Amino acid sequence: MNTIPLGQSDLRVTPICLGTMTFGEQVGEDEAHAILDRALERGVNFIDTAEMYAVPARAQTYGATESIIGRWFARQPGLRQKVVLATKVAGPSRGMPWIREGKGLTAADIVASCEGSLRRLRTDVIDLYQIHWPERHVPAFGTLYYDPAKETSQTPIREQLEALAGLVRAGKVRHIGLSNETPYGVHEFVRLAEEHGLPRVATAQNPYCLLNRTWENGLDETCHRLGVSLLAYSPLAFGLLTGKYDVGGTTGPQAPQGARIASYESVRKQRWGRPEAVQAARRYNALARAHGLTPTRMALAFCYTKWQVASTIIGVTTRAQLEENLDAWGTALAPELLQEIDAIRWELRDPAL
Repeated sequence: MNTIPLGQSDLRVTPICLGTMTFGEQVGEDEAHAILDRALERGVNFIDTAEMYAVPARAQTYGATESIIGRWFARQPGLRQKVVLATKVAGPSRGMPWIREGKGLTAADIVASCEGSLRRLRTDVIDLYQIHWPERHVPAFGTLYYDPAKETSQTPIREQLEALAGLVRAGKVRHIGLSNETPYGVHEFVRLAEEHGLPRVATAQNPYCLLNRTWENGLDETCHRLGVSLLAYSPLAFGLLTGKYDVGGTTGPQAPQGARIASYESVRKQRWGRPEAVQAARRYNALARAHGLTPTRMALAFCYTKWQVASTIIGVTTRAQLEENLDAWGTALAPELLQEIDAIRWELRDPAL
């Protein structure tokens, strides 16, 4: 894999990024370190994490993933310089008071979270520091509509940018990014940065997969014209697009044991657990098999080859899954297969938005 630039920054990353939110919950530390080692051996130079991980989020595992990565760096001097490291500051609480109580995302919140991440990661600098979800009320994480009546914003975007600028000036952050953003949010962050000489966002990390292509409904043009790169998360839709749930479903005795949606009720209540998402996944998975591909290979190849995607974030719980995901790189999907994929999307739209 050749490296590619992120936005207008000087960061160059592989088009596959290792996501780590399973570390500290589904994946123990020894296996997490083995997965990290193998990803580097296979050429991946980009690692993404967040202060709120592991997932599902719990007070007991807050910061656990960053700490596991920090001990991995400490174990092998010089390793930190080999990777582009991304992490995130959590937005307003969303029912996680152990991160912060307030509804806003103040400058003090951003600075305190960054300092905590630096300590846990045992590093002096974060290459890409992202706002995990907007401080504003936005339709995200399965919410369909924007509702002005639910607006609780307390911290202007400029204030957030000023705080991030301070971290950049202090040498604690190299570049900044967004996550779970809207076209308005990306435009406003870029506009204010250019108007006031503040750091320009390099990336937006949003969901993008066969079950959720909402990125293509406006964000694709926004980010293309503004020079902001998409980091696509959940390319396998929390496992729905691997085929593991096709027979046994997400609950009951036939559901795959240990799999994320089957294991956690909190996940089943979210977008990936919707019956419509499961049914749509079965359609795509059957299409993959009809074309001689595994569901995993087709779903990942779809993301790996889309012009909209700069880097695809893969999340794994075993080294075998890592190998399968990396081996899908280089797979080309035939034009007729892409047409059939689009036909299913036209019929079913985005059931896991």
